Amino acid sequence: MKKIYKSKIGLELVIFLVSVFGTVLAITVSQKPSWIGIVILLPVILFVVQMLMTTDYTIDSDKLTIKCGFLYNKSIDIKTITKIMETNNPLSSPAASLDRLEINYGKFESVLISPKQKSEFINDIKELNPSVEVKYKKK
Repeated sequence: MKKIYKSKIGLELVIFLVSVFGTVLAITVSQKPSWIGIVILLPVILFVVQMLMTTDYTIDSDKLTIKCGFLYNKSIDIKTITKIMETNNPLSSPAASLDRLEINYGKFESVLISPKQKSEFINDIKELNPSVEVKYKKK
């Protein structure tokens, strides 16, 4: 079974990024020579958009592979996952939304992800490792 979950793209991160890049772009355009700033800023914007659009989580047999652009690629043995918790932790992670899952695995390791279909993702992990503890946020 190979299943790919795309990352949810959160409106809060999009608004933040548009505000930051929009402000920097407006300042850059108002300065002289503005083309130098645009030449520097455009690749940065394209890089961030590429990271948001290519973040996904693949469950393939006994592995969970987390990909975020071309910089982050991590495989986790699903049998080592001990706990999955819903969180809004804003720490930097391969997640394009603040609606996240914290996955604890190994002895003391964890990663934050944001699959669009969280419950389906959790069910697929639980199917492969029934001992995983799941903690949901209080509604």
